[in-house]
Amino acid sequence: MSIVKNFMEFNKTFVEDKEYEKYLTDKYPEKKIAILTCMDTRLMELLPKALNLRNGDAKFIKNAGAVLTQPFGSAMRSILVAVYELHAEEVVVIGHHGCGMTNLDSKGLVNKIIEQGGVDPLVIETLERSGIRMEKFLRGFTAPEHGVMHSVKMIRNHPLFPKAVPVHGFIMDPETGGLELLVEDYRE
Repeated sequence: MSIVKNFMEFNKTFVEDKEYEKYLTDKYPEKKIAILTCMDTRLMELLPKALNLRNGDAKFIKNAGAVLTQPFGSAMRSILVAVYELHAEEVVVIGHHGCGMTNLDSKGLVNKIIEQGGVDPLVIETLERSGIRMEKFLRGFTAPEHGVMHSVKMIRNHPLFPKAVPVHGFIMDPETGGLELLVEDYRE
């Protein structure tokens, strides 16, 4: 059975049985926080449970490695919307040990894009000539702490981000949910 058919069958029952009622909330985060974190599957349920967060408590922005690659990309836009429109008063960046972005081989990934994805090498060459540096676009980090601190600094120094809003950084153990504080940012 296809994943789409599975989704549709389950969803029909979910709605008919009113399972959604236990998740009802509004669009404003109850705890007034926005969290930038990794898309790693191990964090899906573990991270909110380890932080005592329920549905509606926080705005979650997820991407590979919890790393902001562009100051005017979609993840940073989401953070700005969370702060200015949805009343988030603090931002938290949470990376994790064992992240797939650690020591990511960007050249190897480009080769997979060509070989497995069937992308013509000319497309890669054209992108490179247009100023898109694949090594930079697809880069990872040497340690998850470096990725978290990179994102914390990019948020703090963003020209549109309010200086009074704190930006904290953590690393999580994806097996136990244990947290390590990298930076607690309560500026005066």
